[in-house]
Amino acid sequence: DVQLQASGGGLVQAGGSLRLSCVASGFILDDYSIAWFRQAPGKDREGVSYVSSSTIGTTYYADSVKGRFTISKDSAKATVYLQMNSLKPDDTAVYYCAAGVASATLVPMYYDYWGQGTEVTVSS
Repeated sequence: DVQLQASGGGLVQAGGSLRLSCVASGFILDDYSIAWFRQAPGKDREGVSYVSSSTIGTTYYADSVKGRFTISKDSAKATVYLQMNSLKPDDTAVYYCAAGVASATLVPMYYDYWGQGTEVTVSS
């Protein structure tokens, strides 16, 4: 079974940091693009960042997180990380990781598998 397990969320003060982890199982991590999305209460799901499959090897960030968030991948551990620094209250959301075969995009419809989400709350 393909599974994505997201973790690392929590409560942090504005300006603080968190590192989210997404552990993949049931597929070869390097064959997929892995993305992080987030959804705040009452808002649509928003693409945050992706790291493409190793054949492309690119990363991309939404403007709202560029310069503050860093996505990385440890293929040996089948894990993708999202390091979040300088957090703002607007970053409060449930964060989801997702995997797609042919996805160099932050459009959710192109992602086939989704984790269960981890909640991030940033207090002011």
